[in-house]
Amino acid sequence: MHHIAIMKKSWGLIPKILSGEKTVESRWYQTRRAPWDKIQEGDVIFFKNSGELVTAQAMVSHVLQFTLNGLSDVREIVKKYGKEICLLNADPETWDSVPKYCILVRLKNPKPVKAPFAIDKAGFGSAAAWMTVGNIRDIVASR
Repeated sequence: MHHIAIMKKSWGLIPKILSGEKTVESRWYQTRRAPWDKIQEGDVIFFKNSGELVTAQAMVSHVLQFTLNGLSDVREIVKKYGKEICLLNADPETWDSVPKYCILVRLKNPKPVKAPFAIDKAGFGSAAAWMTVGNIRDIVASR
């Protein structure tokens, strides 16, 4: 299975993935949505900054999913995994809201893609920050 993680450029996380500083991708949600129950060891994640081409990829080595029962659960995850996630704000008390779900995806073998490419998000919603597809070729945008 292939996944596309759309990142916020100002956070500068793709270079940290490629350098090996960021070894865990996290998604914090109010509802269970992709990649919840859709990602597993051996899958490949392609990374792109919003509005840009896909520029990096990594393999999934491990997935953890958490149902969070309040701020103390969030704090525990941040304390244990925050450095590997490269959180820009590690104080969940200042976050906009307390998430109810968290997905942690351990990355291995990060590398730049040989030829950066665009994707077609049709059918995923313009605001989708994560997409799961059978094969990345299915959503490569025609040039």
